Amino acid sequence: MSATRRIPRALSIAGSDSGGGAGIQADLKAFAACGVHGMTAITAITAQNTVGVSEIYSVPPETIIAQVRAVASDIGVDAVKIGMLGTAPTIQAVDRALDELETRPPVVLDPVMVSESGAQLLEPDAREALVDLLLPRATVVTPNLPEARVLAGSDDAPTAELARAVLALGPGAVLITGGHADATDLFFDGATLAELPGQRHADGAAHGSGCTHSSALAALLAWGLSPLEAARRAKDIAAASVERGLVQLGAGAGPVDVLGLPERAPPLT
Repeated sequence: MSATRRIPRALSIAGSDSGGGAGIQADLKAFAACGVHGMTAITAITAQNTVGVSEIYSVPPETIIAQVRAVASDIGVDAVKIGMLGTAPTIQAVDRALDELETRPPVVLDPVMVSESGAQLLEPDAREALVDLLLPRATVVTPNLPEARVLAGSDDAPTAELARAVLALGPGAVLITGGHADATDLFFDGATLAELPGQRHADGAAHGSGCTHSSALAALLAWGLSPLEAARRAKDIAAASVERGLVQLGAGAGPVDVLGLPERAPPLT
């Protein structure tokens, strides 16, 4: 890459995972893997590891806004990824923070509701605020199948119908990820309905795969790719990170490895 080529800047507005597998930690690694400078506005601090989440502490709304304001005023923002929000006041704060951005960068919204260990990460009364305030701002929303069913208010609709129902809530495009059903994602933007097939890696480690997927998608949008092309490439990046996931770490679901850590280890002799 030419030394004069500008590096895109991506902002993750999400929770912190003390175990380093998901949340902003996963987002920053995915941004780096895509050649993008990552920044953060932390919405919540969690005490968690590979086994589960033991505590969640919400960050004050004014602190969330201050974080976004600080990085946007100095560094600039080419794309935004929104992850764990947790509460209605947090969602309202993110809505106000996005209003302050002078530009209107693409926004990837990952509607995080439940952790892979089963912890509830979005309060029930916050779902309405998420739909009303943030879905219409999203360039792409990336629910998994259970999240898409909650957003669409349907327990048994086919995936294509779910995609249409979620799109009707206001985002520019919907990407229903197949990590909780099969390895196929479904993309719909009102004009194009595209299946994005993939390969399941049952022997890999998947903790943080959803965060990695949505962050890679945001990073690729920051580079100027179309939403559909960014979705295709982000799926490949996330799948590779699961395949080489760090199964040896922790007693639970190991974290994904988007950076290829074993190949980066220094020589020991």
